[in-house]
Amino acid sequence: MSGKSLIFAVQYLRSLRGGSQPILVRASDGLLYVVKFTNNLQGPNLPFNESIGSEIYRACGLPGPRWKPLLVSDSFIDSNRDCWIQTPLGRLRPESGLCFGSCFLGGQGNRLLEILPATSFRRVRNHDSFWLAWLIDICAGHADNRQAIFLEDGAGWLDPFFVDHGHLFGGPEGGLRRGFLASRYLDPRIYQRLTSEQHLAIRKNAGGLDVDQLWKGIEALPHDWKTTSALSEYAECLSRLSDSKLLQNIVDTMLCTLARDNGLERLEPQFGRKPPVAVLRPGVQATKLDCRCVA
Repeated sequence: MSGKSLIFAVQYLRSLRGGSQPILVRASDGLLYVVKFTNNLQGPNLPFNESIGSEIYRACGLPGPRWKPLLVSDSFIDSNRDCWIQTPLGRLRPESGLCFGSCFLGGQGNRLLEILPATSFRRVRNHDSFWLAWLIDICAGHADNRQAIFLEDGAGWLDPFFVDHGHLFGGPEGGLRRGFLASRYLDPRIYQRLTSEQHLAIRKNAGGLDVDQLWKGIEALPHDWKTTSALSEYAECLSRLSDSKLLQNIVDTMLCTLARDNGLERLEPQFGRKPPVAVLRPGVQATKLDCRCVA
C-alpha cells in the first residue's frame, strides 16, 4: 500500500451491531467507514474474508459497498476507549494497524432497510442477484446466512447491497463446514422463479470469472491478513468456480430445493435434467492454482 493511497481513521462515531463488533468512523478522505479490527473475537481470517469476498462479488457484478484497508493508529485507539472490544472478561484493546474498512451506505438522507415486510418484496429490484450470490456463497464455503441491506430510492424501489462476507471460506477461523442451505438469505421469498435465460446467465456469470486475476488480487492485501487457512479455502473456492459441471449441479440443486420449500412449480422440465444428489464433490482439484496455493 502506498502512503499516497493510505487512509486512516480520524473520528470515532459509534459502535455497531455484530459479532465482530465493528465501529463507524470518519476517515482522512472525509468518508464514513465500517471498520473491523484484526483481533476481532470472531477469528483471524475475517479481514481476508471480507476483502476477498467483496472482490469476488464485485467481479460478478453484484452490488456491495466499496472497501479499503484503513489505518487505525495507537493514538486513535487510546483516545477512543468506547471502540474497545467487549469480552466476558472485560474490554479488549483493539490492535492498531491496517483494518478492513467498508464504505458506509447510510447517511445523506438514504433510507436503509435490513428486514423487509412481505408487502415490500415486490419493490425489490434485481431479485436474480440473490440467486447468483447464493451460488457464489456455496462455492466459497459461506458458513452463515447471506446478509443484505436494501437502499430505497425516491420512487420507493429497493436496491439490494450485499454485505458481511466474514463467514466466507469456512468462517473467520477457517475449516467450518455447513450445508448449502446455511448460506442462503434467511427469507426465501426473495428468491423468485427464474426464467431459463436467467438460469443460464447466472451460471455463465459465475463460471466466467477470471480466477487467475482473482488469485493475483490477494497480492495487494496486507501480509498478516493472508493466513494459511484463508489461502487454502480461497483456492478451493476458485477451483469450484472453474468447474462448469459443478456449477450446473449446484444451480440445479438450488432451484429444486427452493421449488420444494416454497411449493413452486417443479423446474426440472424447464431445464431438461433432474437435480443431482450431491451438491459439492469432494477433492475438487484446483485449476492452474497448484503452484500458487503453496504459500
